[in-house]
Amino acid sequence: MKLLSVNLGRAKAVPYTDQPEGLTGIDKKPTSEPVKVTAPGPKGVGASGLAGDTVCDTRHHGGDDQAVYAVAREDLDDWERELGRTLANGAFGENLTTQGIDVSGALIGERWRIGSEVVLEVSSGRIPCLTFQGHMGEKRWVKRFTQKGASGAYLRVIEPGEIRAGDPVEVVHRPGHDVTVALVFRAITTERHLQPRLLAAGEALHSEVREWARTYVEKHAEHAERGA
Repeated sequence: MKLLSVNLGRAKAVPYTDQPEGLTGIDKKPTSEPVKVTAPGPKGVGASGLAGDTVCDTRHHGGDDQAVYAVAREDLDDWERELGRTLANGAFGENLTTQGIDVSGALIGERWRIGSEVVLEVSSGRIPCLTFQGHMGEKRWVKRFTQKGASGAYLRVIEPGEIRAGDPVEVVHRPGHDVTVALVFRAITTERHLQPRLLAAGEALHSEVREWARTYVEKHAEHAERGA
């Protein structure tokens, strides 16, 4: 298991985002230089966890629970075959392109050591948006991406440090529940009845997703009481 590339984005004006200034940092490119990784701070205030990477719309992106976004090279290869086009590392706006890791099959709370210093913790899956669709230039992209369900993973920074392309990746902790990134993605997109299962991941689950799941459980408990 290794890190194929570290990808950074710069602010770019595009016609397909609702960011107030029309900017996005989704167009990320690999860098050969070492990159410092730190916790960026709360969502809405903090941006990317990678030095030199730009998050333009902090309403929806960035922050501690979404400090780093990882995509498996194997998933990009699968999409290449389906789309009939080349997808370079960073094509999905991911910070990390990995090899040998089932990223969407990772458990919430699973921890990865990258290189000798950095430890990241899986928090949730990525939900596709219209900016992503515009960036890809594919019709019905949001729906197609959702149907496939290989969302890639958001990670928070547990131990900061430097990473670079070629670093080994080691899973140093796997929690005892069965809540995967893929399950989270399905629960908040196409199969919302699965949301109660997400709470088994506890505090490791992305704070917003955890709140959605709790609200779902409370709402349906109230309905059950009224119907009793």
